[in-house]
Amino acid sequence: MALTVKKAVFWRKEVEDRPGVLAEILEPLAQARADFKAVVGYAFPGGGRAAINLYPVTGAKVTAAARGQGLAADATATLLVEGDDRPGLGRAIAGAISGAGINIRLVIAQVVGRRFSAILGFESEADARKASTLIKKAARPARR
Repeated sequence: MALTVKKAVFWRKEVEDRPGVLAEILEPLAQARADFKAVVGYAFPGGGRAAINLYPVTGAKVTAAARGQGLAADATATLLVEGDDRPGLGRAIAGAISGAGINIRLVIAQVVGRRFSAILGFESEADARKASTLIKKAARPARR
């Protein structure tokens, strides 16, 4: 099973929750030729405020455009996990991480075709490093 686990630094901004704000934030980034693997947006309970998270923000032009839009690197220790999907894999990964006493603060996962990608956020860089090893071990196919 092909699996990659790598550190992911998301760039984040809190915004007013209103129509068009995502398009406004993305416009100068698109002009700078940003190529995102993940765009995550969500509104906060109670209304009025939302957050936009982007990954990756790389290169001088894209970084300058992101800063110009008020985005900044988020401090959450985050991993991007990508690989071949199989039934029970998410449970195996979550179980391995929780079994080590590590709290997952953020999870966004999806399957497209036979491949999955997951974004996992942790309380510290140390937790993310430990989780990375656990994820790789949990994703190994069972021996027959």
